[in-house]
Amino acid sequence: MKKFAPLLLLFLFIVLAWEAMAGSSGMSIDIDGEHLDGPLGTLFGVLFAGGGLLIGALVLLGVGVLLAVLFAGLGVLAVGALALLLLFVGLLASPLLLPLACVLAIVWYLARRDGQQRRQPAQDGAAHDAVKPL
Repeated sequence: MKKFAPLLLLFLFIVLAWEAMAGSSGMSIDIDGEHLDGPLGTLFGVLFAGGGLLIGALVLLGVGVLLAVLFAGLGVLAVGALALLLLFVGLLASPLLLPLACVLAIVWYLARRDGQQRRQPAQDGAAHDAVKPL
């Protein structure tokens, strides 16, 4: 704050000098029926306009946060609803897919059993080769 006060005084002096040399800026403000113009009117105009921009920025920030929360919540609800829908469709289709599931289980079992039988002799042969004398 100690560094800000001299800058503020310098700014006010520059505005006062500008107003004295350049003439009226054309900005005037009415506050409760009192007409303000000149450097004081310019200063109040800048402050009120800056305050309006600050309020607008805060409102936009609040709306952005609200929309982010809203859309994140809707996304979670949509994913949950989709998961429930897929579960429901799977439960409805499972009795119809039971014959296909049985066939796939038999094929998987036979393929796994054949793979284990093919690997077994190769391992035994490798063990015999390892102990053979040259």
